[in-house]
Amino acid sequence: MKTLVTRLLVLLLVTIWISEPVLAGVGPVNELPDIGTPADAILTPAEEYQLGGMVIKELRDSGQIIDDPEVTEYIQGVGDRLVGHTAETSTTRRFHFYVIKETDINAFALPGGYVCVNLGLMLATRSESELAGVLAHEISHVTQRHTVRQIQASQKASLAATAAMLAAILAGVASHSSNAGIAGVMASQSAAMQSQLNYSRDSEYEADRVGISVMAAAGFEPSAMATFFETMGRRTGAAGPNAKIIEFLQTHPLTSARVAEAKARAASYPVVRPLDSTSYSLTRERLRVFSVPGGQNAEPYYSDVSALGDVSPDYRRYGEAVALIQDRRPADAVPILKDLVDKHADVIDYHTALGQALLASGDAAGSQAVLQKSMDLFPRSVPVTVRYAETLMQAGNPKLAHSVLLDLFNVTNPTQSQIRLIALAANAAGETAEAYYYMAESDAQNGDLLLAINTLRIAITTPDITPMQRSRFKARIDELKEYLPARAQAAIERGDPIPEPRGSGQTRY
Repeated sequence: MKTLVTRLLVLLLVTIWISEPVLAGVGPVNELPDIGTPADAILTPAEEYQLGGMVIKELRDSGQIIDDPEVTEYIQGVGDRLVGHTAETSTTRRFHFYVIKETDINAFALPGGYVCVNLGLMLATRSESELAGVLAHEISHVTQRHTVRQIQASQKASLAATAAMLAAILAGVASHSSNAGIAGVMASQSAAMQSQLNYSRDSEYEADRVGISVMAAAGFEPSAMATFFETMGRRTGAAGPNAKIIEFLQTHPLTSARVAEAKARAASYPVVRPLDSTSYSLTRERLRVFSVPGGQNAEPYYSDVSALGDVSPDYRRYGEAVALIQDRRPADAVPILKDLVDKHADVIDYHTALGQALLASGDAAGSQAVLQKSMDLFPRSVPVTVRYAETLMQAGNPKLAHSVLLDLFNVTNPTQSQIRLIALAANAAGETAEAYYYMAESDAQNGDLLLAINTLRIAITTPDITPMQRSRFKARIDELKEYLPARAQAAIERGDPIPEPRGSGQTRY
């Protein structure tokens, strides 16, 4: 995180120098409609997407994002449910949701549809509707384009100062530290720009209002947003566990008037009491285990589960099993998970955890049998397919692993780690050209279009490449090069080395 401001500023200045915005790993820029608002004069929706992606890459590269199939599937599912009830659609903006490895209670939204929630906040929620309230609030910051509107408010900012200010805003949010953002803003636009670091009072109120309506439409309890904010306000303190809440209040300043207005607005909607999903409880237990510092284990937290046995709630028994797997005692987790699968065959997380436990205990055949059955029960489930592919790889069957992953990714958007997994499977299966293709897709998703294009060039020279593969790889090169400046496109067409952006040592456009 220490270099985030500098790196973002370089990337932003390079981006502004380029006349054509680039979106890596998504469809052409013209698929994002020109909304035609005054904010577009500062940043188009396409540029917002690109800038938000830069921050996500920094978070991923620094190991801050929890890249776990079960956790990712859950948080994306809740987010998608909420987004489905906004004015946004898949043709205007695709939202991405991430859980961050931070025990502080906080959440933040980045331009372009990237929403991040800290592990600590998910553990602090008392219901799924409270979690949905936080996500709906952050989604509304994005749909209302609050960051861009703040930048627009600074009419006299120069081009470089605007870039520096945006870098500071993004860095301050992403690092959960106002200090990093203030330093960037001070260097670019004087102390007066500090007010841009946090969303304005009006923006916060607007995000509450829009978010509550989205929650209600999605079937969550609309009063849960106010309830969570009120709870955070009551629990503030100067030391101890309450200190973790201070980060949340710094970026989400609360007043009694704001909480009261949120309550009043929620009261205008019909009262609902939705039951928390099983996935909510299981994901929280999984994250509780992940929150334990390295070198320690979470088993002591589940000591009561061991004492109560079958009488203990199922989600707690699941948490104990995950803790046992993490503590390298997977064989002890197997009987717990087998019992849970027998009792609740419709719960995906029990199946995948059992497959993990069997594989970790050395029973690859047993893991393969469990997950193969799960593939029949839950076709194209991302967690099941990923865990099944991992087992197949360890069992020495990379060809089948490649096949099942390819079938999944033909209908879903893979994460960075999932792209790497299919690349490894293809390479182990001797399908070198396809492995290069997947590596190129990973590069493109990271925003490194030059590396992606060069990797595709290598793929085309692979021996035994088929005419269909050659045509597909060339088509992907043509698609990616459209996002580059004209001089870079011309170099690609001539077969020359691709020039770097002027005034930069970066290969990112």
